[in-house]
Amino acid sequence: VQLQASGGGVMQTGDSLRLSCTASGGTFRGYSMAWFRQAPGKAYEFVSAIIWKDGKAFYGDSAKGRFTVSRDSAKNTMYLQMSSLKPEDTATYYCGAFLTPAPDHGLPMRQAYDVWGPGTLVTVSS
Repeated sequence: VQLQASGGGVMQTGDSLRLSCTASGGTFRGYSMAWFRQAPGKAYEFVSAIIWKDGKAFYGDSAKGRFTVSRDSAKNTMYLQMSSLKPEDTATYYCGAFLTPAPDHGLPMRQAYDVWGPGTLVTVSS
């Protein structure tokens, strides 16, 4: 499995943006996918995760109420719809995949993911 994130860009405060993460190498049969982000000079931050089979979603504190994760199984693609963007959302956004079942509390743990793709940069200006 290979992952490719896309959709980043330069935005204004209050804008909306949708990121995509597409899995290649055949039908994605993993357990879950997730979004993490890393702002310049800061640690990685869990943004959101989705259980592939049933679409159950999880969010980090910074994403709750503003971001929505979804997936299209037919397209092997996960999405992150971001709204009310703020300058503090500026970061490189990465998508990762858990290939085998994992407990819910493990989903925010970046080091536990099996596969990562290159990130996509989101810049939000004030």
